[in-house]
Amino acid sequence: MKTVARIRVLSAPDHAADAATPVLALPNDADPLTYAAEIAGAARVELHFPSFTDGRAYSQAYLVRRRLGFKADLRATGEVLIDQLLQMERMGFSSAVLKEGIGHEEARRQLDRFAAFYQADVTCASPLRDNEEDGIT
Repeated sequence: MKTVARIRVLSAPDHAADAATPVLALPNDADPLTYAAEIAGAARVELHFPSFTDGRAYSQAYLVRRRLGFKADLRATGEVLIDQLLQMERMGFSSAVLKEGIGHEEARRQLDRFAAFYQADVTCASPLRDNEEDGIT
């Protein structure tokens, strides 16, 4: 089975110390397609989750990765909880800043719960059953 690069989990101080330039931070109601030129020139794009119940940044992440072909760091910020990490990873986020008070060990355990998925996602364009590299046909 193919190994997927895992989402990088950061604390708020890690995020503050991680100086990448240029960084483009999009509000969660922005259409990423209108920022295509800015995204292409960014070293990191940050998408914000103002609340764990607001999932618009998932759609933005999909557009940034699949439609715009962004290859650099795509970071989730805001109210990021451990139960969102797998879905964030599957939608193309490469890093996430955990909400304060959530431990890295809890986050790692959550990511290790599922080794693979049958459905296609941003990280794997074809369903697992159609991927001959995985030895499953």
